[in-house]
Amino acid sequence: MATNLLLTPQSLAFSKFSVSTKKVAINSQRATRFVARASGGEEKNDEKGFTPFGFVTDNPSSRSAIQLPESPAEDGNVGQMLYRIEDKGKEYGSYIKSGKLRWFVRETGSPESRRGTVVFLHGAPTQSYSYRVVMSQMSDAGFHCFAPDWIGFGFSDKPQPGYGFDYTEKEFHEALDKLLDVLEVKSPFFLVVQGFVVGSYGLTWALKNPSKISKLAILNTPLTVSSPVPGLFQQLRIPLFGEFTSQNAVIAERFIEAGSPYVLKLEKADVYRLPYLASSGPGFALLEAARKINFRDISSQIADGFASGRWDKPVLVAWGLADKYLPQTIAEEFQKQNLSSVELKLIEGAGHMPQEDWPEKVVDALRMFF
Repeated sequence: MATNLLLTPQSLAFSKFSVSTKKVAINSQRATRFVARASGGEEKNDEKGFTPFGFVTDNPSSRSAIQLPESPAEDGNVGQMLYRIEDKGKEYGSYIKSGKLRWFVRETGSPESRRGTVVFLHGAPTQSYSYRVVMSQMSDAGFHCFAPDWIGFGFSDKPQPGYGFDYTEKEFHEALDKLLDVLEVKSPFFLVVQGFVVGSYGLTWALKNPSKISKLAILNTPLTVSSPVPGLFQQLRIPLFGEFTSQNAVIAERFIEAGSPYVLKLEKADVYRLPYLASSGPGFALLEAARKINFRDISSQIADGFASGRWDKPVLVAWGLADKYLPQTIAEEFQKQNLSSVELKLIEGAGHMPQEDWPEKVVDALRMFF
């Protein structure tokens, strides 16, 4: 039936050019309306209507990310935009083949680094780019660092759901195991985890592999059953509306900014936007992961697994106080469950992604802990 076709990612898997062009055209129209209002033009109605591909002009930070072309002929030209940003954001990175999957992995330092190996795992809907500054400074301090883009995110492969990868917790864990083997990461190592969905899977992987971990550092991540679920992930679970939401080219940058007190600079926003602009794949991967996860069950696993008597490895919770998704009480509640193993470090001025908002403070905390 036609209705069923609309509800499946396959039915919405248009060509890269077609999907991206529509996004750019829609964003360009909104940018024009914003300019008209700002210059005293005719359009004065500020009432927000239903815009399933995103809400670009109602957020000052998103407005700053809109690039009005000097030449009108370039307006809406996705080829021009991709050409401008396609080589951005791959600092310290290379492609690594692991089984049938190709990962994009950032690496700093060397295997001979005197202070050990650190693996950084990002959350949804972002990518390992968020760790670039932290990794650079940590390698300067003597650490060997890896930060992969999870499958489905950033510059790593994005298999179509149902064709070799279904974006379940089990599959993410198995893929990570294989990657660590290919990278020849020696156990035990230091693990740093941040964020929702795949970030949470990083913690449940740790619970299943405690012998591989020397020390664990957790940046803002849902840690208790009381952890709120952001509106983005709730929207992605709504039939049809979720499909439209997943194809918003600015989905990652908007998510970052909504959880932070800061606005992303254009050059950073470009990198977070690029995967979603270049292909429909990242959006459908995010959609599938968001629909497969049981947030309450995963949070319960994490809270119980790291409780006193069940986890005895040192844990640092480095928490951005300005996180608009996860309040400070989440970190405090988590610490109370295992006071003997969990150290809490509050980072003032940082939001949901401390490694992006204030990497220097994150580095200071990690260096002292590791």
